Amino acid sequence: MRQTFDEATDPSFGRKHLPLLRARMAEQGLDGFLIPHEDEHQNEYLPEANERLAWISGFTGSAGAGAVLTDRAAVFADGRYTVQVRAQVDADQFEILALEDNGLARWLEGAPRGAVIGYDPRLHSPDTLAGLKAAATRAGAELKPVQINPLDLAWGDDRPDQPMAPVVPHEDRYAGESAASKRARIGKAIADKGADAAVLTAPSSIAWLFNVRGGDVIRSPLPLAQAVVQADGSASLFVDPRKVTNELPGWLGDAVSVQAPEALDGALEGLKGRRVLIDPSLSSAWWFDRLTTAGATVVRGADPCTLPRAVKNAVEVEGSRQAHIRDGAALTRFLHWVDTVGQATLPDERQVAEALEGFREQTGALKDLSFDTIAGAGPNGALPHYKPVTRTIRRMERGSLLLVDGGGQYLDGTTDVTRTMAVGDPSADQRRMFTLVLKGHVAMAVVRFPVGTNGVQLDALARLPLWMQGFDYDHGTGHGVGSYLGVHEGPQRIAKWGTSQPLLPGMIVSNEPGYYRENHWGIRIETLQVVTEAQPIAGGERPMLGFEQLTLAPLDRKLIDVDLLTPDERAYVDGYHAQVLAKVGPLLDGEVRDWLTAQSAPL
Repeated sequence: MRQTFDEATDPSFGRKHLPLLRARMAEQGLDGFLIPHEDEHQNEYLPEANERLAWISGFTGSAGAGAVLTDRAAVFADGRYTVQVRAQVDADQFEILALEDNGLARWLEGAPRGAVIGYDPRLHSPDTLAGLKAAATRAGAELKPVQINPLDLAWGDDRPDQPMAPVVPHEDRYAGESAASKRARIGKAIADKGADAAVLTAPSSIAWLFNVRGGDVIRSPLPLAQAVVQADGSASLFVDPRKVTNELPGWLGDAVSVQAPEALDGALEGLKGRRVLIDPSLSSAWWFDRLTTAGATVVRGADPCTLPRAVKNAVEVEGSRQAHIRDGAALTRFLHWVDTVGQATLPDERQVAEALEGFREQTGALKDLSFDTIAGAGPNGALPHYKPVTRTIRRMERGSLLLVDGGGQYLDGTTDVTRTMAVGDPSADQRRMFTLVLKGHVAMAVVRFPVGTNGVQLDALARLPLWMQGFDYDHGTGHGVGSYLGVHEGPQRIAKWGTSQPLLPGMIVSNEPGYYRENHWGIRIETLQVVTEAQPIAGGERPMLGFEQLTLAPLDRKLIDVDLLTPDERAYVDGYHAQVLAKVGPLLDGEVRDWLTAQSAPL
């Protein structure tokens, strides 16, 4: 029986699988081996066949790394997965360390002098690899590329098959622009970069550019494929023939050649003497090495699809609005369930997550979740990206809080929303902290900002009410979101650190300040919003941008301390709730509609 993974992966994996890997390492003359979470496509969410870190360690988080030496091993996870990694990984087999602050590189600095540590160049970006090589050099060790991944050999026949989901058209009524028009735009962008062609390896770029979707990657409708796009807009798409549906060649048109992956090597050889654009943050080191070997001149630069994909056209924005109305009705039914059935029966976190998914499925339009639902009761809510796993599951507790973060994939849009709910009567302290978070959330919702402003410049607005009381949160305030694509999408974000990319009309970002009291409870309020051109400000001199709220789901009134809100903040909350009732209310009836009406009454 082939091995599969879920959030409750067996912690004994390390004890069973480390000897198998070490035997294969020895056959290749290796003293160690590096195991990034990322796969050949640098995916955040992986098909089961590429869950290498999960196979060796049991850890299934969406960010992490592993390192195995002959006598010791380590797993690295970021702060989102502090509880999960300790629940899933055998601490007797692996040292559990922080991924942040170049954790893997710092660990390599302690590698044995003279050690030969292998890596698979298909799994590491060139910039990340450069840092790891420098760390190994400082330790007197050597990083050596492998031709055949020893972990894949150790996994053997138990490894799941690579996914073969059909690649299907994503109709123009959802995409808003034909693939031919997109290819012409991208071809010009390639030429403007001084390149003759571009190599695309990011599944989201493939899906967007060719107006196709797939099912190879969990929680994202992505096909695993590669493409070479010429400056004239023609392209070659390399995809397993088993994924090619009868309608696909006609959909793509004569200017796109559909070829098997085996033809890719020859296509790269054909780029000899040409200037080829490729993104070092999205493509692995193997591509850079292979293009150089083929005699191409590598032009390092951003994937030319990244920014156009992030700036949604009018059809995509309207699709997102409709997806959020539909999703908002499901969310409202769920919030009513929490406030009635949940308060009476105190379900556990897994039951809470299953209830939310069930309401989304009842829409009849759900294609998948956009990520595994985060449902944190009490202390688990204080872990920003906690996911219910068998050894840590808690029940809702009266006097505490429930934090639920989830989203859906629909043909017309991708959703992501967090709501925090009181279980029983909230304390004054809980209401105070929720309202401080709400004040920051409102500030980010109503802000007007000049053209050219980036998310780093806005981030402090959401934190200021917390800062003024001596509090903060350790994650970003907002991430980009795709259009029936990934729930995390660049280049835009709102955070203390990161990109200088200005926010542009049509970009969708989250607004999710929070507060987390360790060992007690957590608070986060998240809505998605789209950048818009703001109405001119009387007496103003410069064109301004703002945000339109997309997410439509009520806030928990019991947690709002109205006395802490300014009149303008109170007016915003009342206006937002009126909008929820107007747009979502017609999709509801009976006691759920009555409940929403009561929740939406003016503060």
